[in-house]
Amino acid sequence: MSLNLGLILRASAHAHPERTALVLGDHSLSYGQLHAYVQGFAGGLRDLGVRQGQHVALLLPNVPHFSIAYFGTHYAGGAVVPLNVLLTAEEIAYHLSDSDAVALVVWEGFLPQAQEAFARVAGCKSLIVVKADPKDTSAPEGAHNMTAMIAGSKPVEVLPATMPDDTAVILYTSGTTGRPKGAQLTHFNMFYNAQYVRDDLLALGADTTALTVLPLFHSFGQTVMHNAVLLGGGKIVLLPRFEVEAALGLMQAHKVSLFAGVPTMYFAVLNHPKADGYDLSSLERCVSGGAAMPVEVMNAFDRKYDVNILEGYGLSETSPVASFNQLDRPKKPGSIGLPIWGVEFQLVDAEGAVIEETGKPGEICIRGHNVMKGYYNRPEATQEAIVDGWFHTGDIATRDEDGFYAIVDRKKDMVIRGGYNVYPREIEEVLYGHPAIAEAAVIGVADEKFGEEVKAVVALKPGQSATAEELIAYCKERLAAYKYPRFIDIIDALPKGPTGKILKRELRQSS
Repeated sequence: MSLNLGLILRASAHAHPERTALVLGDHSLSYGQLHAYVQGFAGGLRDLGVRQGQHVALLLPNVPHFSIAYFGTHYAGGAVVPLNVLLTAEEIAYHLSDSDAVALVVWEGFLPQAQEAFARVAGCKSLIVVKADPKDTSAPEGAHNMTAMIAGSKPVEVLPATMPDDTAVILYTSGTTGRPKGAQLTHFNMFYNAQYVRDDLLALGADTTALTVLPLFHSFGQTVMHNAVLLGGGKIVLLPRFEVEAALGLMQAHKVSLFAGVPTMYFAVLNHPKADGYDLSSLERCVSGGAAMPVEVMNAFDRKYDVNILEGYGLSETSPVASFNQLDRPKKPGSIGLPIWGVEFQLVDAEGAVIEETGKPGEICIRGHNVMKGYYNRPEATQEAIVDGWFHTGDIATRDEDGFYAIVDRKKDMVIRGGYNVYPREIEEVLYGHPAIAEAAVIGVADEKFGEEVKAVVALKPGQSATAEELIAYCKERLAAYKYPRFIDIIDALPKGPTGKILKRELRQSS
C-alpha cells in the first residue's frame, strides 16, 4: 500500500479543475492551474537532482508558492521542511544542516539571510528563489528561479508511490532544553489529520472559503487551514501577515466562512474601532489554538458574530490536531475538548502512574495515528518522548467527568507569545554569550496584546556594566523577532534553591 500527501491536491484537481483553490490579492489559481505548477516544480526539483526521500526546506510566507513548493516536493518524492520566516541566518543554517535539506526555496524578501545561511551549509546544494513578480525569471548568481524551473521542466505526472510511514514533513520544535528538533510526520499522520479536520471536526467542503492568516510553516495553519481545506475542494484566501483591517476586509469581500487564529487575533478583531463597519455574516466556523483562549474573549466574539469558536489542542509532534471541542455537542469554554477519533489521552503523575480520578492534574500523554514517528536523527530524544507508544507532551491538564480536558500548566518554562512557542533556554544561551552576564533566566509575563511577553532577568559579572537596552539589542541581533526579550531586569543575583538551581517561580512572583 502506498500513500502520498500530494493526493490531497491531485484528488481535488481531478474532481474540479476549474474551481478556485488559492487567492492572494487580485490573483487567483484554480485547482487545475495549481496542480500543473506543482507537477512542473516537481520536474524542476528532479532536474536539480532531488531524489525520493530527500528533504526540501521552505522559507516562504502565505503565498501560492508555498502550496506549489509543498506539494511539488511531495510529487518529487521528497519531504518538506517548513521554516519560520522570522529566523535569522544563523538559525536557518542550523535547520538546513540538522534536517539534511538538499534544497532551500525562499521568498525574495528573505533572500539576504537565506543566502548567508545557504553558504554555510555544504550539503544544501540548491537555492531556489521565488519572485513576487511572476514575469521576473531572474535569480542571483548560483541560485534558481522557481518560475523558470517550472517553465523549463518536464512535469512529474505520476504521484510517487511513497509509503504511509515515509516522512512527509519535518516540523521543527524546541524542547525546554537544547536546540530545535525535527518532528518527522508521515504521509499517513498528515493525511489522516487533514481528513479528520475536513470530515469530522469542521465539515469542510467545496462551499468553504477560508481566510488563512495562520502561517503555513506552522502545523496549525498547515493542517487545518491548508491541507484540510484543499482536501475538501474549498477556496483559500491567503493573508501573509495578520493586520486587523486587512483581515476584516478580506472576510467581507470573499464572504469567508472559515477563520482560524490564535487568541490574540480574536482579541484584536473584538477591540478594533472599525470592526463594526465590516459585514462578517458569512462566518460559520471559527477555530482557536496555539494558546489558551480567554473565556471572556471567546464568549464576547461568539455573541458579537453569532459563531461558535471551537478550541482545541495539539503539538507539532501530533500533526497537530489531538483534541477539540466538537461541532455536534456543547463546547466547554476553557477546555481543549475531547481527544479526536482514534486518539487516546491519559494523564500520568510524576512517577508515571496513570491518573484515573477526575479533577486531578497530570501530564498529558497521547497515543494514536497522529503521533510522529520520531525526531529526525535524535533516537535518544525520541525514546525519551515516546514511551511504550505514548507521546509525553510535558503539558499538565485535568479531566472532568465528561472526559473533557483542560490545560492547567504548560511545558516547563515555555512562553507562548502571540501563539508562538518561545523556549527560554534558547534565549538564555544567547544571553550567556554576552561578556558582561553572569546569570540569566527568561520567563513569561502577562501581556494584553500577545498573551505573554518575553522577559529576562540577569545578573552581571563583577566589574562589568550593561544596560537593559544594550542587552535587548544584543538579543535582537541574534534571535527571531518573536523571541527576543522586550523587558530585561538587571539584579545583583538570581534566586536559587539548595542545589543552586535558579528559582524561576520566584522571578515570576515578583514580576
